[in-house]
Amino acid sequence: MWQLLLDQILKKMFAEGSLNAEMPDGSIRHYGDGSGNPVSVSLKDEKTAKALVLYPDLALGEAYMSGGLVIEDDDIDGLIALAVRNIDHLRNIWWMRPPHRLRAALRRFSQNNIAPRAQRNVAHHYDLSGELYDLFLDADRQYSCAYFQHPEDTLEQAQAQKKDLIARKLLLEPGMRVLDIGCGWGGMALELARNHGVRVLGVTLSREQLQVARERAAQEGLSDRVDFRLCDYRDLDGSFDRIVSVGMFEHVGLPHFDTYFQTLRDRLEPDGVALLHTIGWTAEPQATNPWIAKYIFPGGYVPTMSETMTSIEKARLWAADVEIWRLHYAHTLRHWRDRFEARQREVRDLYDERFVRMWRFYLAACEQTFRHGRQAVFQFQLSRKVDAVPLTRDYLYVPEPETAALSAAE
Repeated sequence: MWQLLLDQILKKMFAEGSLNAEMPDGSIRHYGDGSGNPVSVSLKDEKTAKALVLYPDLALGEAYMSGGLVIEDDDIDGLIALAVRNIDHLRNIWWMRPPHRLRAALRRFSQNNIAPRAQRNVAHHYDLSGELYDLFLDADRQYSCAYFQHPEDTLEQAQAQKKDLIARKLLLEPGMRVLDIGCGWGGMALELARNHGVRVLGVTLSREQLQVARERAAQEGLSDRVDFRLCDYRDLDGSFDRIVSVGMFEHVGLPHFDTYFQTLRDRLEPDGVALLHTIGWTAEPQATNPWIAKYIFPGGYVPTMSETMTSIEKARLWAADVEIWRLHYAHTLRHWRDRFEARQREVRDLYDERFVRMWRFYLAACEQTFRHGRQAVFQFQLSRKVDAVPLTRDYLYVPEPETAALSAAE
């Protein structure tokens, strides 16, 4: 029964591409229009078929983790890319619409990240072994989208370019007080203090990140200019000349968007500037993928531009500049994935094979969603005053060394 139902779903879902599936009874089925490189999978039991029928968004990742779904040559990228390109067809199947709409309707409840819940959610992901992140991140532990000015940029170059662009958007001056909401392992805060002469308060809900950030500040002799605290953004007081938040807004939760932006306004000096960097969704709002919510980012949510701007407007903040990065995160994730795969034996020693498969699926799924889905990165430059930042973007763009030399020669 379940095998037959799954066959009907796959026929309706795969309008393009080529999927070959070996069913639990040993039969081979073909789906799609035959275009592109074929992806071949094997379903090991009826239990896997049943799960894929009842809750496919959750079951695909779980089946890969458990071995109930085996992909030929372990082509996880090919399978997920094929699924992402055809996902709208799955949601057009009539009996798939009610659960999808229900999850979307309940997303405010599932993302109600009150302070204690927010800290538990952060600990689930960011309080994993620090050795894990050292295996695939750059030396500065930047765990957010890098900025690739050229395709051949290394991960280290692209992350340095991301931090430099953010610093320019903040219009920093020596002596300014800067708040870093969701400071991670301290890389951005230390960069701003070291290279721009500002004083930074960095806040995080991760004890692991807090310890590393404080150790780094001490090692660099910056403890007198950078203060790291275990603190929820809603518990802050005082005012700041600048506020930066990179890769944290995805953990705020939809019910708290208004509070978040009102907090930004309340903490900003009248002529202050804030820079928010977040993953964004460029289609109509939808619920967080249930597999990601269960295994990777509980309470996480990728906001749309309309949802974010609604709360920005309520807080009476100016969106002085909005920039959308397309594919930069796909390139970032490819670098992380390559490094993760090269060190997977060490990851297995830290955890186990199931964890390796879980994180392989996570990194691959995110990359392919940025390549073939509707995800991008949004950067919002916000201010309380209309003229707090320059009226043109000229200050953001530093000429290439060759171009600058030519200009000087002329």
